[in-house]
Amino acid sequence: MGILQARRLEWVVMPSSRGSSNPRIEPRSPALQVDSLPTEPSGKPKNTRIPSLRDLQDPGIKPGPLWMIHCWIWSRESRKEIEKEREAYRQRTVAFQQDLEARYHATIAESRRAVAHLSLELEKEQNRTTSYREALISQGRKLVEEKKLLEQERAQVLQERRQPLRSAYLHCLGQEEDWQRRARLLLSEFEAALTERQSIYCSLVLPRRRRLELEKSLLVRASTDPVAADLEMAAGLTDIFKHDRHCGDVWNTNRRQNGRLMWLYLRYWELVVELKKFKQVEKAILEK
Repeated sequence: MGILQARRLEWVVMPSSRGSSNPRIEPRSPALQVDSLPTEPSGKPKNTRIPSLRDLQDPGIKPGPLWMIHCWIWSRESRKEIEKEREAYRQRTVAFQQDLEARYHATIAESRRAVAHLSLELEKEQNRTTSYREALISQGRKLVEEKKLLEQERAQVLQERRQPLRSAYLHCLGQEEDWQRRARLLLSEFEAALTERQSIYCSLVLPRRRRLELEKSLLVRASTDPVAADLEMAAGLTDIFKHDRHCGDVWNTNRRQNGRLMWLYLRYWELVVELKKFKQVEKAILEK
């Protein structure tokens, strides 16, 4: 439409320039100028070509009024096209921005839903872990309490079992106390007699006959006394009389330094007394 108006204006200007060197164009409205122009010129006008941008770069060509009008029309149409493209670009930018914002909000909403779901699952797992821990703690406490009850029951049962055994043990010890007393008294008498006998044996002055009489009396008592018979002291005395020949120094005045085998036998008989005591207690308890 703009090119057609430019060509019609060109036909208006060019014929009037033939008759006068200074054509004067009366100002008219564009509608009247277009309607007053003929559809086709009566003759072919000269210089009807519109110079292009390449022609403008040529210094020999100068733009005329028609080209200025054409530039004005072209610039106006260009501005319209530019405004149109700018509006389309703005609309596309706004649409793209809205699409990005919608996607962003959708992503944020999805992320928030995922975070909420994960938080809920984490809370469930924490609650489950806490319940398991509390169950284990309570189970451990129950086991500790049951262990304490079992230990108390075990101690009570052992005490009940030991009570009659203890009473029986004490009773048997009381019964064996008389035999223990007589055995210790007998061992102390035999210790004194054996010490006297070993002193006579080591003495250079005392007669041998006295030693033999003492040995004979000890053997007779070991054979007749029931406690000595239980300890089997006769065989030990015979061994002492035959093999114990140890004596202390010549100037020795301590009788306990004379003899060796006799002291071993005396210690052995003391141990036998203790052993017989516990054997008698064991026998009495097992019989009950």
